Amino acid sequence: MSLPLSGIRVVSMAEQYPGPYATLLMADLGAEVVLVERPQGGDPARQFPEFHAALNRNKKAVTIDLKSEQGRMTLERLLADADIFMEGFRPGAMARLGFGPEQLAIRHPRLVYVSISGFGQSGPYRDRPAHDLSYQGIAGLLFTAARTVSPSATSDIAIGDLTAGMFATIGSLAALLERARTGKGGHVDVSMTDCLVSTMTALLGPVMNGQEPADIGAEPAYGTFICGDDKLLTLSIAHEDWFWMPFCQLVGMEDKSALRRGERVRQAEALTSRIAMALRARTRHEWGEIFDAAGIPWGPVNDLNEVISDVHFKERGMFGQLPDANGTLRWHVLQPLLFSGQRPGPVFGVPSLGADNEEVL
Repeated sequence: MSLPLSGIRVVSMAEQYPGPYATLLMADLGAEVVLVERPQGGDPARQFPEFHAALNRNKKAVTIDLKSEQGRMTLERLLADADIFMEGFRPGAMARLGFGPEQLAIRHPRLVYVSISGFGQSGPYRDRPAHDLSYQGIAGLLFTAARTVSPSATSDIAIGDLTAGMFATIGSLAALLERARTGKGGHVDVSMTDCLVSTMTALLGPVMNGQEPADIGAEPAYGTFICGDDKLLTLSIAHEDWFWMPFCQLVGMEDKSALRRGERVRQAEALTSRIAMALRARTRHEWGEIFDAAGIPWGPVNDLNEVISDVHFKERGMFGQLPDANGTLRWHVLQPLLFSGQRPGPVFGVPSLGADNEEVL
């Protein structure tokens, strides 16, 4: 199939997580992605081989020493026919090497320049070091902990990194569309913290206007519960009376089926306790069959090995194998978009450090 981003060349110096995730998405959609890494060690994420491999299939890898004049000349040649240049260093770092956005705009006016940083290219926090958890905290994702003044469990998912990677991809493609109209590239400033604040729109909007945000999770049947076989499932009945009424019939709570949202929220603690007791009567598989038959919104709480064996994801073609540089087959999670019923996917596996020096340079 024809890939949506065929013919687009991305040169990336964005390391670790958000940049590699952004270029992973673009590579799978057909872009030629060239990773530029330092000769000694490369991307610091290479010290975690499985992590690095999961994010860097379908790309080419070269090594360039930007501290040398020869290295800077080599990068200049690479950028001459690139469409997108992505970097993930602290603000000002690339400018000191002669490759800042304003400098490259003069030498390569059609180049789309994408900067990914923790707090963006401006503002009082721009030089502050941080990692994902701190970005989540300052962006308000941990607001429940702030209100209760209690430490909360941290997520296993680096939400800030992944969100920034997705916004970097959106920004890159939007800038390419603008270039098609104007003939000029531009500078896309991706702040990981700003991206997280954007995801909080539905919660921050009401607060900015003197109101409290809607608390969908206050519903008693919106949460995680333990079944009789000690496996977990989620119920996601939010504000819908048409789900609540049949659900009550199924779990022996007929006396509560007429409750509307406001009353359910007021009685949430007692109702949640009754639901928890009721779900202990059957296994997760049994409840799943019952809820599916009645059209009740639910889902299993899967461990990682259960995700990769799930029949739905297999049927959707979310997993595929590719050979690594040494020929070993490795399983990968494929990109999630279908185009005209087909899923564009990776063509080749994970490059070793500097594997494409001869071909690309």
